[in-house]
Amino acid sequence: MGSLLSCLALECVSCFAATSCRCATKLLGCSGSIATRVGYALLFLVNSLISWLMLSDWAVERLRQLFHGYLEIKCPEGYCYGVIAVHRFGFALACFHILLGCSMIGVRNTRDARAQIQNGWWGPKLLLWLGLVVLSFVMPNEFHMFWGNYIALLGAGIFILIQLVLLVSFAHDWCERCLYNYDDLGLRHWMYILVGSTLGLFLFTIVLTTLLYVFFASSGCSLNQFLISANLVLCVFVILLSVHPRVQEVFPKSGMAQASMVTAYITYVVASALVNEPVVKGEDDQCNPLSKSRSTRTTAVLLGAAFTLVAIVYSTSRAATQSNTLNPSDEAKVPLIKQQPSEKQQMRLEAAREAVESGAMLPSDLKRFESDDGDDDDHLGGGEAYDDETEACAYNYAFFHLIFALATMYVAMLLTDWNSMQGNPKELMRIGQSYTAVWVRVVSAWICVLLYAWTLVAPLLFPNR
Repeated sequence: MGSLLSCLALECVSCFAATSCRCATKLLGCSGSIATRVGYALLFLVNSLISWLMLSDWAVERLRQLFHGYLEIKCPEGYCYGVIAVHRFGFALACFHILLGCSMIGVRNTRDARAQIQNGWWGPKLLLWLGLVVLSFVMPNEFHMFWGNYIALLGAGIFILIQLVLLVSFAHDWCERCLYNYDDLGLRHWMYILVGSTLGLFLFTIVLTTLLYVFFASSGCSLNQFLISANLVLCVFVILLSVHPRVQEVFPKSGMAQASMVTAYITYVVASALVNEPVVKGEDDQCNPLSKSRSTRTTAVLLGAAFTLVAIVYSTSRAATQSNTLNPSDEAKVPLIKQQPSEKQQMRLEAAREAVESGAMLPSDLKRFESDDGDDDDHLGGGEAYDDETEACAYNYAFFHLIFALATMYVAMLLTDWNSMQGNPKELMRIGQSYTAVWVRVVSAWICVLLYAWTLVAPLLFPNR
């Protein structure tokens, strides 16, 4: 009876999910590529949430009670919670994306039959994910220990580097977009946006640094004092380097805007590390005052975890669609076939150009209208989803799944505090409370500074490239 109910539940979930994806696409009127990415991002968030719940047998017991004993989660060693359980879910989703990525190699547009697997077939794909989850739970713990200690660790490190590269790239892109809208299009309000965001980020850095010194750098907290002071020195270094005359000669668009974004980010990362700094039992907790209040600390941890997951989803989607930069290949450079626009398309282009001049639309959105040669009925169908990848893929499908597989490994390491999770299995576990997690955050901030400095110094060292 339990097996029958489980099968029926899986079928209902698959049908409901597939129908929901199609309905959401039609209601939002979004393109096929955007709807597909949203679907995979939701699956990623669900898998991450379940992994977090599986950190303790508290969640396992609640699941048993919820399904009235019909759902029995068993493992070869007899228990299914903690670090190994997180790696089981991480392994399942990583294999899911690796399998799909391998099947998508060489897909150039949605006319390829394999593109239907990428953009549709949500029911079978969810069944594949659930099947991989079941398979991961019947595999021995030794395999998942190897996976977590070596494979997931390596994949998480690669994903961190990709995140940092995207952050630095976004800082430069943001400044260049604002200057382009102001200088080339004559939209004066973009200069106010650029100046306002720069001043706001610098104010955020100053206020947050001051709060860190006041609350986390009291007498006897030498490590915290060192980390905060080192971050302050790096912030000053970033600002001075970005406005250095030699850098300005070869990189005139470099300036305070990019520096403000980098300094705000690294300061936030250091603050996140200090907030989650563990308190050794029996020692004074003055170096982390949030540990005195359980509710405040829990709120900070939950907000930090939510922000981290949102940032991961954003960086994953951005990285997966930036294959021209991160993974240059011929597949990502398929030219669009230009056709003579129809009368309706010409009217739409004129309206888009007027929207750009008024500031209601970004220039990047105008390029999509200019390069769009699809059927008018697909775009003007009263909220119907349209296919924006008829002539060429909007992103590299195989690379998209590779990035999601790496992000899954990173989340597994994040949830397990880089395989150093300690706590009471009878309680719901918290995230990021170990010195391993603290140093991963701090070192990633330092690497971010090095990457940004390299983008400024590289034109000086290699002027011909």
